[in-house]
Amino acid sequence: MHSAWRCDNCGDVPPFHAAKHINAEIVDMVLHQYMRTHDRVPLWCPWPLLPGWTVTGVGWAGDDRSGVRATALACSGPEPLGGGPADLVLIAEQPGVGLGTRYAGIPGIDPGYLIAEALAEPSAHAGPHAKIRAGGHPTPLWCVKSPEDRSAYVSEARGNWLYAVAWPASAGYVLAEHVVLHDLSDGVPPELVYGAPSPYLHGRA
Repeated sequence: MHSAWRCDNCGDVPPFHAAKHINAEIVDMVLHQYMRTHDRVPLWCPWPLLPGWTVTGVGWAGDDRSGVRATALACSGPEPLGGGPADLVLIAEQPGVGLGTRYAGIPGIDPGYLIAEALAEPSAHAGPHAKIRAGGHPTPLWCVKSPEDRSAYVSEARGNWLYAVAWPASAGYVLAEHVVLHDLSDGVPPELVYGAPSPYLHGRA
């Protein structure tokens, strides 16, 4: 018998949970019921939200033994170039989890080799592909290879991997705007706006 959750490709993995609906009460429950661990993983949220954008989902990976080892928060809004709908999932995870690579549609568990490949490209000499602020600190983002239906950016913040995965691929341009990420563990803004559940957080990816 083996009590751990297992992936055929990656071996033991923490189970992933996604709330079926999203509102202030659910975010509060996730923060206080599931994320009470010493090595707290951030729950990143763009704040202030970009114009027309709403929070559309929250999820976490972990169990009672290991605690929460990864978080995911989904947002939806207008696509910055074409004006159609766009979705963005922000993932924070400890090393060795693999949740971010799953949403990004790339192989492996940790993205270190992908960042190395991005840094080796000629365009890397011009600097990172996007710049945001996470937890009050300037944070570079590197675009890594992903399926054509999405764009995936990777970085590190507060000692954890940080992924930003956008659908469609052109929605990644939203990161060129003035994006500031706030850790909801430090406080949930009462003005946060919630929308219909994201299909990408619930398995469409």
